[in-house]
Amino acid sequence: MAKKEPNQRELIVGLLKEKSAMKQDVYKNTIQTFSDLRNLCKEVSSDLKSELDKVDKRVSLSFFDVNQHAFQLKVAGDMLEFYMHTNVFEFEKSHPMHKTGYIKKNEFNSYCGIINVYNFLADSFQFNRLNDLGYMVGRIFVNREMHFFIEAKGPIGIKYNSFSTEPLTKENLREIIYDFMIWVISFDLFTPPLMPYGSERK
Repeated sequence: MAKKEPNQRELIVGLLKEKSAMKQDVYKNTIQTFSDLRNLCKEVSSDLKSELDKVDKRVSLSFFDVNQHAFQLKVAGDMLEFYMHTNVFEFEKSHPMHKTGYIKKNEFNSYCGIINVYNFLADSFQFNRLNDLGYMVGRIFVNREMHFFIEAKGPIGIKYNSFSTEPLTKENLREIIYDFMIWVISFDLFTPPLMPYGSERK
């Protein structure tokens, strides 16, 4: 006797039980990671500021809560902004992650929450310069098993370019915060090209 194919109702229930439940797990892990990042940035800011005050009080380090899904870490003249996306994403099938044994083992491992990390000039906020550019310096991906990797500029992207072998820890997050701080401190502004007199008024 031929096996009975599931009807539409059974298919919907099955998808909700498996795929939608998995996405809820990813979302929960992303919220937890973002909360840990927020608390650790507060700690790092307070800890390093007390040390810097002994050396040079002109160098500022401070933490700012923006809203439920965003916070900022001021590092001297730079502003790191961490923003958590509220949706869950999967990588395109052409993405290198799909060639890894970890994803081949279970395709649900490829679904991730995203925490975006931006770099702005602190003066852009202080002087309300709305036209100033910011840069996305990294994206932290977290999956259902709390494994992570980072797409980022420079050495950070090389260091964390594949899913971690172990679940994400607070120690990992503290190291990641330090890595981003080192990157923005090392990134310098270049002098803009000299424009003909009067052209800046156009």
